[in-house]
Amino acid sequence: MISYAPFWATLRSSKESTYTLIKNHRISSSTIDKLRKNKPLNTTTVNDLCRILNCKVSDVMEYVPSEDDQML
Repeated sequence: MISYAPFWATLRSSKESTYTLIKNHRISSSTIDKLRKNKPLNTTTVNDLCRILNCKVSDVMEYVPSEDDQML
């Protein structure tokens, strides 16, 4: 499972907020909701978040093994 817990920690330590992401950077509220619920995001969105927050991908998301992972 992909977890966006690192994103929330990175956001807290930045000058940005969910409000500024939506209002100033045009990140949609549905994207913020996906981040809250650990739902899939496309790589363009991850790239945008890294650019806005000046961080690495690992500062936005991490893989956490889960029983709910799809079998390959």
